[in-house]
Amino acid sequence: MTTQDKPGARAVKIPRPRIAVFAATSLDGHIARPDGGLDWLEAANARLPPGEDCGFRAFLDGADLLAMGRASFEAVLGLGRWPYEGKPVEVLSRQALVLPRALRESVSVVAGEPAELAARWAAQGLRRVYLDGGQTVQRFLAAGLVDEITLTIVPVLLGAGRPLFGALPRELALVPLETRSYGFGFVQLRYAVQPG
Repeated sequence: MTTQDKPGARAVKIPRPRIAVFAATSLDGHIARPDGGLDWLEAANARLPPGEDCGFRAFLDGADLLAMGRASFEAVLGLGRWPYEGKPVEVLSRQALVLPRALRESVSVVAGEPAELAARWAAQGLRRVYLDGGQTVQRFLAAGLVDEITLTIVPVLLGAGRPLFGALPRELALVPLETRSYGFGFVQLRYAVQPG
């Protein structure tokens, strides 16, 4: 994204925000059941030691915006509590969506291709965007717009479900940044995505 202050002025490049994924998957790579259900993840989270969130709150606090797909938004609404209180959220959807009254001040619905959205976020001065949702993550990865992936693997095999990753137009190399093993069975992997 570039901007000019005056006609004939030199263009100034506005840096794109860092776009990061923080997701949990089953050992076989699913983020939800085939029907979108997250009961398996809620059950796993219920067994965590008190106060443990595997770094999620710190990650969320470090993001200027959460951009999530419609299916993920609806799945989170189905949990009965909104875990992103105080964080601006954009739901990426090409279809109209009626937002619950309690979320209308912090949640908006937007449409656009990944490059358009990233350019708009840059123009807004955002520094870090948290990206959530399988199809959304897949679209941004395919566009070369994901900078970092934190993946927490939950020790369960679902056998079927919605995958976090899908087909890509090219291979993407990942640089390992950190690996953490928790005593309760979760394994967390953090990677930087090498530019293509």
